[in-house]
Amino acid sequence: MAAHARPGQAERRTHDDKRHGTTSLFAALDARTGKIIGQNQQRHRSTEFRNFLDTIEKKVPEELDVHLILDNYGTHKTKLIRDWLAKRPRFHVHFTPTSASWLNLVQRWFALLTERQLRRGVHRSTKEIKAAIDDFIQHHNRDPKPFLWHKTADQILDSVARFCKRTLDSGH
Repeated sequence: MAAHARPGQAERRTHDDKRHGTTSLFAALDARTGKIIGQNQQRHRSTEFRNFLDTIEKKVPEELDVHLILDNYGTHKTKLIRDWLAKRPRFHVHFTPTSASWLNLVQRWFALLTERQLRRGVHRSTKEIKAAIDDFIQHHNRDPKPFLWHKTADQILDSVARFCKRTLDSGH
């Protein structure tokens, strides 16, 4: 639980942070606009993921294709999900490596949620946590901003090459 800080005082945490429940937040990020579709669920199974897909289907205009960029979590690959997707040709699934940049975009949004809403809050129940998450999503979506890459692909590849050279030349 976060201690309430006075102006100019650093934030502190106790070693015995008490949890008052958990929730599974499913989130879809519109990379073009920065808008979020979010849904709290009790668990993180294919049934809940299927419910979230239904929510996406309702909220995204029918004339648009939906590209789902997913990690390789088993929930995304069950027969229930495969059957649901097979009936919806506008949904396109892309499975990515764990550290892929597309996943980093939504993970960056989760980090903002944690930093700005959850970490400093005092939530005494799962209901309060869910309300805080829902409030953050609504606030975020009033003025969403897309995440932007500030480096070109060549700059990123050059950086990776320099890292690899340093690593290989380190003598280890």
